[in-house]
Amino acid sequence: MAVPKKKTSKAKGRSRRASNWTLNAPSRSTCPRCGAVKRPHRVCGNCGWYAGQQAIDVE
Repeated sequence: MAVPKKKTSKAKGRSRRASNWTLNAPSRSTCPRCGAVKRPHRVCGNCGWYAGQQAIDVE
């Protein structure tokens, strides 16, 4: 069985675990009706349309 030759430092192990906690910027898309920037698969907050239908009434 393989055995480590040297002890792994605390910083090395912690930095390896910390790489899974990085945050990515949320994805963005444009509304095909009004052209506003919105999250994908969500109702547009500017015009209220989703999938070619008016989902909510925005005034």
